[in-house]
Amino acid sequence: MIKKIDINSDEFQTELELTKQFTNNVLKEHGLVYNPDDEVNESIQMGLARNKMIYRKRFCPCFMVIGQTTQEQETSENRLCPCVPALTNEIPSKGSCHCGIFCTVEKAQEIAKQTDTHDAIATHSRGLSKDECEKLLIKDEVNSQELESLLEARELGFVKFNLVDTREWMEWVGTRIKGTDYLIPTTSFYQALETITDQKSIPVVVYCLSGSRSAYCQRIMKDLGFKSVTNLDYGISSFGGQRESGDK
Repeated sequence: MIKKIDINSDEFQTELELTKQFTNNVLKEHGLVYNPDDEVNESIQMGLARNKMIYRKRFCPCFMVIGQTTQEQETSENRLCPCVPALTNEIPSKGSCHCGIFCTVEKAQEIAKQTDTHDAIATHSRGLSKDECEKLLIKDEVNSQELESLLEARELGFVKFNLVDTREWMEWVGTRIKGTDYLIPTTSFYQALETITDQKSIPVVVYCLSGSRSAYCQRIMKDLGFKSVTNLDYGISSFGGQRESGDK
């Protein structure tokens, strides 16, 4: 079941401010810095605030929360921010946590350069043949321009695929890629995934904010037998096509 939180409520805004104080303290305690992309940081902070309101703990919003009761959640291997794998493995080896909010200074500088390069090489969407579409949909990743072209081709009937948003409901309401077919939030992934388990033969393109959460969901869907699952590289933050908003 998808849990809906009113991000404009006083309760959420208060919790969000407390969460920002919490993430600031994590940076100070561990000598880290924020991701240079403010949109990534805000998304993770909102996810942490959401989980604190629902579960009374700041579980990582990039992973599903296992367990129906508090006891089950505490005994499961749920990631509690700042999580042990991030502090002991991900940050030391890769320079940032899985979610991307906590970075070393060197990693933040690297991300900033990558973002500048990515923006500089953006090209216009172009029409694709059916064969080109099918080749894209068996790749592990597609970029923004390729997804735009795939959506255009789908409108023309050249190709069929499902576009899945793996972010949370409050992010989806705020803005999403026009043409998104399903919202399957990471934190309630298995339950929400039931809506398309009868469509495993249809190719799927998944996305989140930066490509991190959706890559995690991509691996699970492949393990569950989905024929083809492609991730949007850099997520919706890189998408230059049409968007829409609201709770339709």
